[in-house]
Amino acid sequence: MKILTLDSNHELLNQGLKNAGFQVDEDYTSPEESVLRKISEYDGIIIRSRIPVDKEFIERATNLKFIGRVGAGLENIDEYYAELKGIKLFNAPEGNRDSVGEHALGMLLMLMNRLKIADNEVRNGVWKREENRGDELMGKTIGIIGYGNMGKAFAQRLKGFGVDVICYDIKENIGDENARQVSLDELFKKAEVVSLHTPQTPETIGLVNAEFIGSFQKSIYFINTARGRSVVTKDLTDGLKSGKIKGACLDVHEYENASFENLKLNELPEEFQYLLQSEKVIMTPHIAGWTIQSKEKLAQVILDKIVEWKKIHNIAK
Repeated sequence: MKILTLDSNHELLNQGLKNAGFQVDEDYTSPEESVLRKISEYDGIIIRSRIPVDKEFIERATNLKFIGRVGAGLENIDEYYAELKGIKLFNAPEGNRDSVGEHALGMLLMLMNRLKIADNEVRNGVWKREENRGDELMGKTIGIIGYGNMGKAFAQRLKGFGVDVICYDIKENIGDENARQVSLDELFKKAEVVSLHTPQTPETIGLVNAEFIGSFQKSIYFINTARGRSVVTKDLTDGLKSGKIKGACLDVHEYENASFENLKLNELPEEFQYLLQSEKVIMTPHIAGWTIQSKEKLAQVILDKIVEWKKIHNIAK
């Protein structure tokens, strides 16, 4: 069986696939049209985000049996059409959940303790203490929306901070020793910090809007390490201006490019410009799941799943 890898990954993935009997070809630079011309030759592909696997791609990939996405989400794949064509989809949320959990916590502590601001001031000879008085996590209620791999990893890392962790998810009975599952209404009533850990689906696009933000009884700190399109940026900035949102930690952004090119700041709308200038906002470039360790773990998870699939289907070398 032939596999085409379209994004570079940890070397263990390609080597492991070869050891399992696959022929692995690498193409990390060809434009989409060049890939489409040859994709019919392959039984499997390995991707991250460089080329979207849409209906046209799948139509051209006439021999495709599986897609491995070395990441958590599958939004750059037409899942419905792939499954209609009998193509198996693999992703690896298990591989970067620890990274995401740590990143979310790190951003929150940085924001609440004004670490970015204080660090910049000291480097410029400014010594402000009262103005940089922080806010403690101790005693607060943390609300997690989406309690899968990422949400659970974040909850686990909140142990020892003296917080009450509650979670909301569309699935029932998934609360555990680290978070008590509640209704969305209860989360709106009690949460003082809200962390979003939902996949990108039609239901979650634009989820965090003016109505959503206005539903919280208390002013909140908001964290998004999930998907940028889940948040309406204008409504988020309005929440920051009104004080309904005390501060925001944003690793993902509504206006980021799907293939992660640099942002053209002068072309971005006014509300995003506000986020860039606000002391109430911490921003990173979609790297919550991007650590030295997660690179290896993501590759290992995808490798294990493909090898197991091959074994179950008794596919010969």
